[in-house]
Amino acid sequence: MGRKHKEQKIYNEVEVLDAGSEGKAICRIDGQVIFVPFVVPGDVIDLQIRRKKKNFLEGKAIQVKHFSDKRTEAICSHFGLCGGCKWQNMQYMHQLHYKQKQVEDNLERIGKLELPDISPIIPSGEVFYYRNKLEFTFSNKKWLTDDAPSSDEANRMNALGFHLPGMFDRILDIKKCYLQSDPSNAIRVAARQYAMDQQLSFYDVRKHEGFLRNLIIRTSTTGEVMLIVVFHHEDEAIHGMLDHLQSGPHEITSLFYVINEKKNNDISDQEVIHYKGKDHIIEQMPPDVEDDDKLMFRIGPKSFYQTNSRQAYRLYKTAADFAELKGNETVYDLYTGTGTIANFVARDAKKVIGIEYVESAIEDARQNSEINRIENTVFYAGDMSKRLDEELIEKHGKPDVVITDPPRAGMHHKVVAKLLAIEAPKIVYVSCNPATQARDLNMLAEKYKIMKIQPVDMFPHTAHVENVVLLHTRK
Repeated sequence: MGRKHKEQKIYNEVEVLDAGSEGKAICRIDGQVIFVPFVVPGDVIDLQIRRKKKNFLEGKAIQVKHFSDKRTEAICSHFGLCGGCKWQNMQYMHQLHYKQKQVEDNLERIGKLELPDISPIIPSGEVFYYRNKLEFTFSNKKWLTDDAPSSDEANRMNALGFHLPGMFDRILDIKKCYLQSDPSNAIRVAARQYAMDQQLSFYDVRKHEGFLRNLIIRTSTTGEVMLIVVFHHEDEAIHGMLDHLQSGPHEITSLFYVINEKKNNDISDQEVIHYKGKDHIIEQMPPDVEDDDKLMFRIGPKSFYQTNSRQAYRLYKTAADFAELKGNETVYDLYTGTGTIANFVARDAKKVIGIEYVESAIEDARQNSEINRIENTVFYAGDMSKRLDEELIEKHGKPDVVITDPPRAGMHHKVVAKLLAIEAPKIVYVSCNPATQARDLNMLAEKYKIMKIQPVDMFPHTAHVENVVLLHTRK
């Protein structure tokens, strides 16, 4: 006898009150928080409870009874299924409002901090086609929509696109993505069509079998394009597919492939094989400027670079403005990655010391200094809490300014403790996660006072926001 599913409760005419940090909107019923995707503050909806968690509920809007004046029409046909642009149906000026509110709420509620006025968020110059990197997944487990069925069951189930939110084995077959400019869409369509024509097998994540796994496309404002195709195993068909894509009407300046036999899609520990073209692409900062002050950054297949190239310039300029360098300062750049911030500020400092965990990123950072003829940077690879030690400070001197740009998890408490011990006069904290930033700032408040706060929108139509904070030692 089959298990009986408990009917989920429906609430009628519930007002959407706020926008949450994960892109879901917030409703309240009898004081209980309910997170609902793809609706906008000000909507009045009928909602169905889908899941019960310890401290909140998750719901789904089954009908919108009244549309908010904050709404706009989503232009993507995949909106409502794909989780990449959960705020695409919200007017951009209101997106900016809720991102600014997210920064303020986190710093006040989590950080419990004494705050100066927060500067108005810096909007993105482009709200579509702003990403320079996208990763698509091949799968034989397509999320079926209203597409006309194919007589071939295997082809009907094949997809090249994005994971549905919360589903590791279901892929939404993407027709057009508005996040990355052409030739991204053209390359993806060509890859899918070739695979179907040649009857190449798409990966089955449950059985861990199949030939095609991932397609990674990187572009730059200089017009260069990098393509990385990830296969599950060696096969002669690799050359046929790569040659076909290389000979297409869309120019691919750097072509790579990876053989990934693991059960996860992470290729950071895999060999990336250079197939044709250059072994890197070049990004320029600031973009579209022809003068002697521009910086050029070499980006390899595993290099980290801010995903919104044009907005990255505004983010780094904010960090540099906060640092107020006069030319005689020693700067420590923590979590330097490929040295983008370090090289960005180096011309205004006496010396910049960059520290990063990933060895390959440090090699990129050194090459980026060489490309730009910058000679006052020094880079070290290693665990941040160990590398930032007395020996390093004795060798290079106590920093006048520390710039830190950690991953989403924030800084390890040992690193925060090191910063409190070093007591640099000034810290510029760049963060992609205001919640963990607020936690770290709370610990730094023992010796530091917040002087300036500047949110920056790097990812329109999402809830993600970058935030830059300037701290001075307390006197």
